Amino acid sequence: MKSLVSPKTLSGIALTSLVVAAALLLGDTLWNRYMNSPWTRDGRVRADVIDVAADVSGLVVEVPVHDNAYVHKGQLLMKIDPARYRIALAQADALVAQRKAALNMKRSDAARRAKLDSDVISSENRENASADATAAQAVYQEALAARDAAQLNLQRTEVRAQVDGWVSNLNIHAGDFAQAGVAKLALIDAKSFWVYGYFEETKLPLLKTGGAVEIRLLGGEQLLSGHIDSISRGITDRDNPTGSGLLANVNPSFNWVRLAQRVPVRIHIDHVPAGVTLAAGMTCTVIAR
Repeated sequence: MKSLVSPKTLSGIALTSLVVAAALLLGDTLWNRYMNSPWTRDGRVRADVIDVAADVSGLVVEVPVHDNAYVHKGQLLMKIDPARYRIALAQADALVAQRKAALNMKRSDAARRAKLDSDVISSENRENASADATAAQAVYQEALAARDAAQLNLQRTEVRAQVDGWVSNLNIHAGDFAQAGVAKLALIDAKSFWVYGYFEETKLPLLKTGGAVEIRLLGGEQLLSGHIDSISRGITDRDNPTGSGLLANVNPSFNWVRLAQRVPVRIHIDHVPAGVTLAAGMTCTVIAR
């Protein structure tokens, strides 16, 4: 009996079935990779940013750096007019000398009275002389402390970099008045770069502290290597704010489409390829291995 299906048709059916099976397998692989693999496109490069402010107030006489310049630890960033602080230190030195002379006189008097016979001087006078010497010692110590403070203020007229890094947002120039404690520039610590990867909560079980990761900067081809430093243990619950009386303010409506929360995972950068420029705030993809 002649077959109703030709060999050519059978070959076509087999080929089609093969293609469909391959497509399903590829689709399943891609779906699992996208849904279940520990990776995220929501990564941010971060760095420690130091707000730099003068510790003393005064007229700025020198700013030897420019915006985005790389500076080394200890390098001068700006200088406050030291004239008033030199005068204050000279006054403090003079006061120390005065208090020291008074202390020496009181000690000498106390020692002299201590040697006198009780028929010549009373015990009360001896005790008073000793107390005066002790008080003079305290006043002298206070003058020394004031001198140390004046010396420190003079040193702080020179604002120096505390770390190696880049100057950013420079907002001070020679001739400006610097107010103590008011930041005038930022310093980005060159050794502090790290990455925050915001992973969906469904992928957290696949992440382990110390686990290796790859980092790809947006628009970059070179991979950075790193490892998971830590996983955040809390994010804000926007659906459960606190109302009056410290009671939970529960929203009576409910959004039936629930998206997975994203939890910050801190990534330590182990290696940056040569030629790669890092800047705080850059976007990156993080892939856990």
